[in-house]
Amino acid sequence: MRASFNSLFDLSWARVFAVFLKELVQMRRDRPTFAIMIMMPVMQLVLFGYAINTDPRHMPAVVEMREDGPLTRAFLASLAQSTYVDIVAVTHRAEDGEAMIRSGQATFLISIPEGFERRLVRGERPQILIAADASDPVAAGGAIAAIQQVAMQAFAPEFQGSLAFLATAPAPYEIIVHRRYNPAGVTSFNIVPALLGVILTMTMVMITSIALTRETERGTMENLLATPVRPLEVMIGKTTPYVFVGAIQVAIVLIVATLLFHIPFTGSFLAFLAAVTLFILANLMLGYLISTVARTQMQAMQMTFFVFLPSILLSGFMFPFRAMPMWAQVIGETLPITHFLRIVREIVLKGAGFADVAGDLWPLSVILLALASLALLRFRRTLD
Repeated sequence: MRASFNSLFDLSWARVFAVFLKELVQMRRDRPTFAIMIMMPVMQLVLFGYAINTDPRHMPAVVEMREDGPLTRAFLASLAQSTYVDIVAVTHRAEDGEAMIRSGQATFLISIPEGFERRLVRGERPQILIAADASDPVAAGGAIAAIQQVAMQAFAPEFQGSLAFLATAPAPYEIIVHRRYNPAGVTSFNIVPALLGVILTMTMVMITSIALTRETERGTMENLLATPVRPLEVMIGKTTPYVFVGAIQVAIVLIVATLLFHIPFTGSFLAFLAAVTLFILANLMLGYLISTVARTQMQAMQMTFFVFLPSILLSGFMFPFRAMPMWAQVIGETLPITHFLRIVREIVLKGAGFADVAGDLWPLSVILLALASLALLRFRRTLD
């Protein structure tokens, strides 16, 4: 007993040092893993420190302007100077504003009715109508309160002289807010449809990234390379089975979302099917591209997590996309999940069709083609 106890501390520091050097050499050879170990905490610090912001600013707004007087112009000027909303369009038709909200081009529709200033002077308390896209309750809440504050600050300097009698409490006007697509502010209406994109990203990329690296580790890649099969044929054959896996996942999520969370599906199913197909293929191509870079299954999984983190944080899944700085939004626009989340929320909650989601369908198609081209270029025909 004592001998075995003493043997635990009978160390040869020369042998320990030899094993230590061996591990350093192994670490130096496994450069991708070492790079990911260093870059992962750096990326987390940058994303959480700079890109994540729960106070959304510069939300796009369209103004339906049926009155053009000094008071309404003062209100619009204050909105333009506000950091909470950016006026992206001014229209005289309600249909234009409704279309922009449904397609995601605008988050707010601010309507100033005809005869607003005349009714204001008469003391009739006219209404300013705000239609807010409440499919993301967090993004809409702060800006609605800010718009009400902007109105008070805009009208206060105008209520002087002959209009001083309007500087009373309550305000001589009324702001009415209509929360569209999710009037009750139910968080699951925003999260559950978006979970479809997260699930597909996590599973499709990871499974496909392991496909070729598993062949290399098991030695079956040599048999595959000995055949006359072409790179494109390998890509199609390797990824097609997972398309059906993705279809099963989509069906499960839709059934659970409908039966358990009572989330309505109000849009075009064909547009949804086209978006899901493009998104699944884009993720499969991303996983295939990773598999052409990684040498082992462990490296493939590590690279997958390296891609998965920004996909979650920069896509608008957890935090409002418009609240992020511009450089983070640029990175987010290159991610397939960013466009898919917009599409699925617009179709499921807003009743959108092909015309409404076209602005995100074509970038998703471009990303798919780019990933497929890079994967084909990276595919190695030999084991060297």
